[in-house]
Amino acid sequence: MTSDSADCHFDIAIVGAGAAGLAAAILVRRLNPSRSVVLLDSSAKPGAKILVSGGSRCNVTNVAVSERDFNGGKPAIIRRILKAFPPGDVVAWFASLGVPLHEEALGKLFPDSNRSRDVLDALLRESASSGVVFQTATRVEGVTAGLALHTTRGQIRATNVVMATGGLSLPKTGSDGGGLEIARRLGHTIVPTTPALVPLTSAADRSLHETLSGVSHDVELALWIDGRVALRLRGSLLWTHVGVSGPVVLDMSRHWLRALLDERTAHMTLTFLPGQSFDSVDRDLASQDAARRRASVHGRLADVLPASLATTILQRLALESTRPVAELPRVDRRRLARALVEWPLNIDGNRGYNYAEATAGGVALDEIDPATMSSRKCPGLYLVGEMLDVDGRIGGFNFQWAWSSAMVAARALASSGGGQLKVKS
Repeated sequence: MTSDSADCHFDIAIVGAGAAGLAAAILVRRLNPSRSVVLLDSSAKPGAKILVSGGSRCNVTNVAVSERDFNGGKPAIIRRILKAFPPGDVVAWFASLGVPLHEEALGKLFPDSNRSRDVLDALLRESASSGVVFQTATRVEGVTAGLALHTTRGQIRATNVVMATGGLSLPKTGSDGGGLEIARRLGHTIVPTTPALVPLTSAADRSLHETLSGVSHDVELALWIDGRVALRLRGSLLWTHVGVSGPVVLDMSRHWLRALLDERTAHMTLTFLPGQSFDSVDRDLASQDAARRRASVHGRLADVLPASLATTILQRLALESTRPVAELPRVDRRRLARALVEWPLNIDGNRGYNYAEATAGGVALDEIDPATMSSRKCPGLYLVGEMLDVDGRIGGFNFQWAWSSAMVAARALASSGGGQLKVKS
């Protein structure tokens, strides 16, 4: 249902028709059809971020989700909210919407059709059939203490307001930070934001990245902060023409960016042979096995790495690729071993919010009641999804946070009239 009327009053106004906003609207109406709900979105066609997620396949959730899959906030609060709508319940809910899910590698759950469009269409269809009033192409420019939402199409009044506008990632989809500014004006602390799940860039090593662009392989990344390894992550890395991407890089990106935000000294190295150490690689290269010692250096590396990567490593070390391993001087063998387990990644930037899949930072989580998602600063205000200082690793976890936080808010809003929206002095 759509509405063009201004100065209307609703029980609940939800700002932002992304994953969390759509879920909250549907769930409130399912739990209590007597609650009038209006859903506002600045886009004429909401849900664009859902459409582009997961390579346009939409990684809806994961079979195993815990607070350990998330950053920001406080683990105990995150755990409580996640338990309100666990993955099994999400799977059943999507089945009820006509979108069965299937499991893929690493527990990722996708729609059987492998089409994000089917996920969005199901959410929009259920919203409409459940009686949610839609106002698209309507930007909310402010929320006042008098229960009024000031929009580009007039004023709307509501007993309760749910902010679900997302963070700053993929701003073309509507997540441009406007909702965070509204929350700030209503008394909330905004934890400084950075991109998360974002590809990283390296202008200093541009020629290397252009050479390896498109090559993908498993690595272990190490984040060094103030001279010590702070975090190690293992997974697939993709070399791009401007830097690096792939799941392990996306997961590491927020940690590197937060270290820089905190003005720490940070850099990254990678291990081409995950699970091995300098000593184990050096011993392997020095092996007395006759057949292996006769093999060329390039041949030995190409047995375990993409051939183009083996070529690049040897060129960077100025080692002759056809030389038998047995003929490598000890100093060169050890240089090669060190490079294989501690290759410096000269990262100097990131591709920004336009390419980020999530936002780190946002509304401080301890300013939200985890039993209801209601604001501790502004009665009548609820906050869900990516607006909050919670960001998950790659694999469906950020969508799971959207569904779970929406469910907590929906249960609270469906069971009571809610409080009035007033800014605390």
